[in-house]
Amino acid sequence: MKNKYEIIILGGGPGGEGAALQAAKSGKKVALIDDLPEIGGNCTHKGTIPSKALRHAVQQVAESRDPKGSTFPQLLKSAEFVIRQQVEMRKSFYGRNGIDIINGRGYFMDENTIELSRDGMDPELYYADSMVVATGSSPRHPDDLDFSNPRILDSDSVLRLEQNPQTVTIYGAGIIGCEYACIFRGLQIKVNLINTRHQLLSFLDDEIIDALSYHLRNQEVLIRHNEEYERVEADEYGVSLHLKSNKVIYSDVLLWAQGRAGNTNDIGLENAGIRINKRGAIQINKNYQTDTPNIYAVGDVVGFPSLASAAYDQGRFAATHLITNECEHRPVEDIPTGIYTIPEISSIGATEKQLTEKKVPYEVGHSTFRQLARAQITGSTTGVLKILFHRESLKILGIHCFGYQASEIVHIGQAIMAQKGKANTLLYFMNTTFNYPTMAEAYRVAALNGFNRIQPPSKSVAQKSDPKIIETNNGDVVRIEESSDLES
Repeated sequence: MKNKYEIIILGGGPGGEGAALQAAKSGKKVALIDDLPEIGGNCTHKGTIPSKALRHAVQQVAESRDPKGSTFPQLLKSAEFVIRQQVEMRKSFYGRNGIDIINGRGYFMDENTIELSRDGMDPELYYADSMVVATGSSPRHPDDLDFSNPRILDSDSVLRLEQNPQTVTIYGAGIIGCEYACIFRGLQIKVNLINTRHQLLSFLDDEIIDALSYHLRNQEVLIRHNEEYERVEADEYGVSLHLKSNKVIYSDVLLWAQGRAGNTNDIGLENAGIRINKRGAIQINKNYQTDTPNIYAVGDVVGFPSLASAAYDQGRFAATHLITNECEHRPVEDIPTGIYTIPEISSIGATEKQLTEKKVPYEVGHSTFRQLARAQITGSTTGVLKILFHRESLKILGIHCFGYQASEIVHIGQAIMAQKGKANTLLYFMNTTFNYPTMAEAYRVAALNGFNRIQPPSKSVAQKSDPKIIETNNGDVVRIEESSDLES
């Protein structure tokens, strides 16, 4: 049969890529359908890659102490080279694995049939034994906002901004809102950050939230908490955001950053018997199967955690189950959060608030970046690494980092937290020799700092012949190579 495949995947982002490559490497005939002109999905063309490339360019400009030397549109061009490299790399992956890339918009006719629409061409039918939906998500738009107005932007259209605004109002202080607040301030553009909640990024540890709030205010970002919009008025000169508190915020442009929704509209899911929830996300079971067993869904289109890294793994695991009807692997329970503010934030595991609510006896170890030689060398001394651990077992319960290379540093903690038995305790960081000078050394400093908090002075050093031997509360004996650190 013409246009017949074993597996068809809708969507060329990380989820679709993971599923396509896993299926092809298992010997299946695979087609990937995507409605963007080039492969890579929203992650490559509208979201993660361009925004992070833009952030890096802005950070370099800010560090040069000449933020007026470049404009927002000029810096956007720095992302084009990265996007091109990403596209060419992915094309080579698909080509080497014999995956057919089909450009167009797919629409389910039934559980085994996709109608493909392309500009200037008659619709075609494609058939497959199984399907994977990986269509991603898009910015959520309220009905009363006119996003065709060039002064009203979302996280997609902001990447097409052609002029350098003097003032920006960002409605929504989630991850996207906070990241763009830092980007615009890095270019000395005035920023109003409107938060509908009582604090920024409330899923983070409170100390990290406080650090971010302080840093944004120190950069002169005007933050307004507990506000909701009533209406928006835009003309050729600017945008007025009317709040329910009777405040009116005027700026050159409005960036709407209030949530995303799964791309499930107008793709015929109802014809395949697939349900979606009120947020537009497809409902799946633990194996990523929808209500129709031969159709799977992965990535942002299924909702939480809505991360590119998780989507790729979901795609691989879904394809494995689709092919073998079993999959022992699952995404790790603790997925790190990476937030690319300036400086960046990353965390994994429990927060202090969560541990307190559960009445877990925990303690905290701190390392401020200003203590680290590597941070002093690079001039990146703003930041902190925070380790949360059980007072008795010393098990690592959470890692929270704010500052230079936070999204890299957190993975050391992630690797130790994933170990079994006593391998995932504070003792690992206390007894491991780290390269010097490095940012990773923060783990040793934080671990010793935390360990000091649980040892009364009379018991801090066991009555041993070797003064470098320490006895923990649960009876473990540990050798400390640098005893002077115990006094810090």
